[in-house]
Amino acid sequence: MSDTEIILHHFDASPFAEKVRVALGIKGLDWRSVEIPMVMPKPDLTALTGGYRKTPVMQLGADVYCDTQRIARELEARFDGPALYPEGQQALCEVIAAWSDATLFVPGAGLSMGTNLDLPEPILADRFAFFDFLDRDTLPQRLPALYAQFRAGLQRIDDMLSDGRPFLLGEMVSWADAACYAPVWMCRGNIADADTLLEHMPSLAQWEQKLLALGHGRRSSLTADAALAISRQSQSRVRQEIAETALPHLEPGVSVEVSPEDYGAVPVAGRLLRLTQHEVVLARSDERAGDVVVHFPRLGCKVVAI
Repeated sequence: MSDTEIILHHFDASPFAEKVRVALGIKGLDWRSVEIPMVMPKPDLTALTGGYRKTPVMQLGADVYCDTQRIARELEARFDGPALYPEGQQALCEVIAAWSDATLFVPGAGLSMGTNLDLPEPILADRFAFFDFLDRDTLPQRLPALYAQFRAGLQRIDDMLSDGRPFLLGEMVSWADAACYAPVWMCRGNIADADTLLEHMPSLAQWEQKLLALGHGRRSSLTADAALAISRQSQSRVRQEIAETALPHLEPGVSVEVSPEDYGAVPVAGRLLRLTQHEVVLARSDERAGDVVVHFPRLGCKVVAI
């Protein structure tokens, strides 16, 4: 075991985890799978993250990476294989991924919860509390509008591919493809009338099959206890850095809280280690996980001194 072994804490039904699994397939990587609960509490995960509960989380030794955009950046920086970002296209990939998270995932989540009659009540209750952009009482009345918005977003993908390009940015598959594929994958598995939503989009259908064929890399199972033991036995190599342009202006070592700005805004407290235009990094200690370093993307996260 080493800090170069990829450990993904996830559950199979998560569309955000599917983004990362596809990225692992694009790069053809080996990785360990730790299955986490779909609903709170998640004591093994929060021992690593300090409270962050979104799925997935990637662990490399004692380094813990939260949010799919931060995970993708680390996969690209650390591991060989086909690039997630074609040369000069990283910012564009991330912009497209952010568009997908808002334009496709938000209505897709509403449709999944409002039309999937197989979802158990504990999952529904957890998700309605988690997704503060959805109201359980009014969701049935909103379904026609959500169908329309989701379908319009899918049409944009089909439009991008309509010139015959195999992938969204051209000849090379990228993080943009993984990010936009995940809501389509979610639609197939969770939304009633998925076939109707996805019909009459031949370019999207062909692209979907290409992404499906990439697979998820080489997966093997790992227990949560084993992952925590790896964390305790490892040491992060991250060094402190506070960029001159970083806002807010904070000193290294100050106690801060970091939380997502969209939903699931559970704050994570720790000692500030790095603050740049791309990431926020906290050092924290946990009885079960040991000394860990938790990485967040700068974009989309709130940083507050405490």
